[in-house]
Amino acid sequence: MENQKMTKLEKYWILYDVGNSAFILLVSTIIPIYFNYLAGNAGISEVDYLAYWGYAASVSTIIVALIGPVLGSLADTKDFKMPLFTLSMMIGVIGCGCLSLPDSWLVFLAVFVIAKVGYNASLIFYDSMLVDVTSPDRMDAVSSHGYAWGYIGSCVPFVISLVLVLMYDKIGITMHTAMAFAFFLNAAWWFFVTLPLLRTYRQENYIELPAHPVRNSFKRLANTLKDIRGEKHIFLYLLAFFFFIDGVYTIIEMATAYGSALGLDSSGLLLALLVTQLVAFPCALIFSRLSKKYATDLLIRICIIAYTGIALFAIQLDKQWEFWLLAVLVGMFQGAIQALSRSYFAKIIPAEKSGEYFGIYDICGKGASFMGTTLVGVVAQITHIANAGVAVISVMFIIGFFLFTKAAKLNRS
Repeated sequence: MENQKMTKLEKYWILYDVGNSAFILLVSTIIPIYFNYLAGNAGISEVDYLAYWGYAASVSTIIVALIGPVLGSLADTKDFKMPLFTLSMMIGVIGCGCLSLPDSWLVFLAVFVIAKVGYNASLIFYDSMLVDVTSPDRMDAVSSHGYAWGYIGSCVPFVISLVLVLMYDKIGITMHTAMAFAFFLNAAWWFFVTLPLLRTYRQENYIELPAHPVRNSFKRLANTLKDIRGEKHIFLYLLAFFFFIDGVYTIIEMATAYGSALGLDSSGLLLALLVTQLVAFPCALIFSRLSKKYATDLLIRICIIAYTGIALFAIQLDKQWEFWLLAVLVGMFQGAIQALSRSYFAKIIPAEKSGEYFGIYDICGKGASFMGTTLVGVVAQITHIANAGVAVISVMFIIGFFLFTKAAKLNRS
């Protein structure tokens, strides 16, 4: 991949990672802090704020978990994938732009859930496009480049947003106005960066249009679920993915909220997570190169072990410098584990059923992250200790590691 130029379609596919990553960076940084601002004005405690934020993230992922497999199955029908992708992407974009409208913390969470559903749903179709935009031998590299450029590209609107949010009083505007600019800017970035893919993508792997597409999608989904039970390496991989990627997404979703609940400085939290993006860019490209020399399953196992250590370190976190160290460590492995997991799965499934399989993949990935965010919220509320909620994440990585090791052995045999 590094010695061979990317095609125009591969570049345009990567650009969507650049676009949607701007939104998810906001979700990981500025949005929780703004929600804390709204919740604080309403008299919500720090522990309850962390819990409500976790519950909102859980609701959005549960919704996609319920509708994702059917939408993915429907997307495998000829000429259906692009319209479904466009619709979900626009729900996310418009939802992002509208986040500045609510003054109530509860209404704000409702709009956030809608935007997050659109974002998560779009990734079902986007991830399944990988089988159309490149060849199996280039999937690891293309997927890694997607995450790498997504991390660095999303920093452009984020830095502008950060300046507005941290210096709104010096600029002479209100916090609400600064957030409105930030939400609109990131929504516009997401939309315009996606346009090249919308104009050039063509669905190469598909089934012909049946007489009853929706009804047929349910039947095909049922058959696929039966097939997966017979394909033990795919079934075990999805089960392993459920656990280890759940931990990854919980850390991404809850990092800023967790730091805020511990009373750490908001400006420091935002700058630390900007460092995560900057570190993630070269590290994702490094793992892309390593995937040419080493087995993908070995690299994934290394990432899981690293994340287990990160989760254990986060349990005792109570200082700003420790959060900065955590941000660097997460950046080193965040892009790699997501990119390699995506490409590994794309290589072991039937290309013509990529939508169906990635719909199920999404349940086990972003759809499953409700478990981690919910557990963090529940444990934090029960114990009244924010650190206690993080302890459950390390267990997810340990379970995921052993299941993935078994799946990888079956896939090689």
